[in-house]
Amino acid sequence: MKKLIIYLSGVLLALSACQKGEINSLNTPVVGGIVVNPSRSDLFNLVTGAESGLRNSFGTYLDGFGVLGREQYRFSGSEPRWTTDMLGGGSKELDNNTFYITNPFAARYQVARQCFILMQALKTTRTEVASDAQKKAFQGFAETLIGYQLLLNINMTDSNGARIPVADNANLGPIITNPGIVLDSVLKFLDAGKADLTGAEVLFPLSDGFAGFKDAAGLLKFNRAIAARVHIYRKNWAAALTALNESFFDLNGPFTKGVFSAYSTNGGDLINPMYLQPNATGEVRVAHPSFATDIIAGDDRITKTALRTSPVSSVGLTGNRDLTLWPTLSSPISIIRNEELVLIYAEAKIQLGQFPDAVVALNRIRTGHNQTPYAGALTTDALITELLYQRRYSLFMEGHRWIDMRRYNRLNQLPVDRAGDDVWSRYPIPMNEANN
Repeated sequence: MKKLIIYLSGVLLALSACQKGEINSLNTPVVGGIVVNPSRSDLFNLVTGAESGLRNSFGTYLDGFGVLGREQYRFSGSEPRWTTDMLGGGSKELDNNTFYITNPFAARYQVARQCFILMQALKTTRTEVASDAQKKAFQGFAETLIGYQLLLNINMTDSNGARIPVADNANLGPIITNPGIVLDSVLKFLDAGKADLTGAEVLFPLSDGFAGFKDAAGLLKFNRAIAARVHIYRKNWAAALTALNESFFDLNGPFTKGVFSAYSTNGGDLINPMYLQPNATGEVRVAHPSFATDIIAGDDRITKTALRTSPVSSVGLTGNRDLTLWPTLSSPISIIRNEELVLIYAEAKIQLGQFPDAVVALNRIRTGHNQTPYAGALTTDALITELLYQRRYSLFMEGHRWIDMRRYNRLNQLPVDRAGDDVWSRYPIPMNEANN
């Protein structure tokens, strides 16, 4: 996979992962220099830094959602909180000043801040550096990323709230505890991005994670795919279908088509944080036992895991299947794929009572994974249960299971493996956010 590269003052640099175009102190003189009469390489640097920043602490985000949603156990000799706090072991609760919330939450706002700096820089960009159409592409990309990053944060905290990102970092707005209002703000950013990407011309480079989506038309389809996801969270079923029609949704297309975060072992780049060596004993990700016991016989998605040579146990928990979704240190991590879009289509059709269309989509998933066509009841409840099964296995460990069970009020159906454990419904707002 091609690594992320930044262009700075015409010189090709390979910086450390945390510095790949990202401005770590966002109130420094460096920022002031970039936003006044920026060069083309300054703008490229900001874009590449924002894209690279999508990866920061994303492994922690996925690990946390996987544990909370009982998709996996995360065993770590150096970090017991994956099996104590995260599972509510005994009297343990989620801590508002701990890595599993503070790091991913802050990382998302860091990307948003970098995008606002990019948009500020565009205001003084000379036309010989970027034309109006090219500026629109920068702007639309930045707005799209801000919406996507805010979505991830409200996914974590739900009714504990989040702040709407603003350009003025010195005057942050209040924490909004109504997740619907926050999601509507996500859509506002995405809609603004859609407007700017329409008729735009992309000048800037993107990593191979955006292969097939590097021009304005592709980025617009990516934007609309994320919007479709938000619309089903908001139960705006018709709007979800409209967004799908503007995205890269293809009912008969490849499941893997989509946008990814790219990783590599090249010097200065980030390696995939979710890769662990099979049959490891110190740092381990194993599928929750229910992954294998609940799967329908013959379902080929069992291959997202692999039997270990011997089970691994920790603090009363045991697993015998390693995760195999990311087989190398250079494996990409999905941001959004066509398989999810097919499932969004099915969900919207179910909720609108258009059952024949929904069954066609569900059967596309079923037959694509070595299952027979759906033969169950044609009722909303039965079809939603079927949908949630398909989302569970199609989107395994991509950050959806916990949210799906929460939005359908089924968290009580997730397994509790030890006496005294809990299934949490949301993360706390980080302490430093609550104190601002």
